[in-house]
Amino acid sequence: MSERSERPNTGDDVRLRDVVEADLEVFLAQEHDPEAVRRSRFPPRPRERFLHHWATRILADPTVFVQAVLVDGELAGNIVAWWEEERRFIGYWFGREFWGRGVGTRALTLFLQQEKARPLYADPYEGNTGSVRLLEKVGFQRSGTVRHGEDQHIMLTLHAPAPPSPTT
Repeated sequence: MSERSERPNTGDDVRLRDVVEADLEVFLAQEHDPEAVRRSRFPPRPRERFLHHWATRILADPTVFVQAVLVDGELAGNIVAWWEEERRFIGYWFGREFWGRGVGTRALTLFLQQEKARPLYADPYEGNTGSVRLLEKVGFQRSGTVRHGEDQHIMLTLHAPAPPSPTT
């Protein structure tokens, strides 16, 4: 393990920007990372299905808010908010090389300053303790459980206003 990955919050410059089509290949590779799949319990989609989903359900939907996450100028992942019936959900995916560095906390904090809808919901797989901790760190609170197929997920809810801007 490198010195950088052993110490969270090493001063990486975390920024958000709009997603561009070229980002999708990186997002696809991140979705197919075996460790990310194991932790999230989210099955990776074949390339064409993945690209179709992003083109039609995310980028073409004006009710969806999505941002690319950059770390020191490098594409690190994405954060997205969408509606499921009457509930606004958020989800995110970060490349494994960005885990454990405080990137998720800073990126979600920035995202939540722009995404004003409250309450917000998230439902990570119960075994994905890193994701649960990340959501709790930015203010989400456990509000129950939900099943997706064979897996139990923790429902978390954010009622509070956007958190303050992270200091650098």
